[in-house]
Amino acid sequence: MERPQDPAPVRYLDRLNYTPYPGSIPIARKRTARLVGEWGHKGLAEDAALVLAELLTNALLHGSLKGQLIPVQLTLTPRTLRIGVADPRGHRVPSIRIAADGDQFGRGLLIVDRLAARWGVRPCAVGKEVWAELDLS
Repeated sequence: MERPQDPAPVRYLDRLNYTPYPGSIPIARKRTARLVGEWGHKGLAEDAALVLAELLTNALLHGSLKGQLIPVQLTLTPRTLRIGVADPRGHRVPSIRIAADGDQFGRGLLIVDRLAARWGVRPCAVGKEVWAELDLS
């Protein structure tokens, strides 16, 4: 999916690197919910936190390398909240799949696809960024 260019000015920006460890996911989720609420969008906070958690989980499981941090960026413009999670494995492009009833994993991008207005993958100098945008109503 191509990301449309948003000419709107950035109102808030948050960047933080997380260790590639499962304990980082609830920390990032709580931080996202808190920031989005503080930025004036409490009604969007839980959806944003869930989208971030799914993207970060995918980066942890499929894109992280030992000893390399996972960069996360939240960007709020007048129209959208953008969540970006980068990892060094650019050749592993995520896609939606249908998990079987007994599968423990495989539903994350389906959740992202349902909650986000748009999502996609952007190549980086090293690796990729998986991003999702939630429209502000």
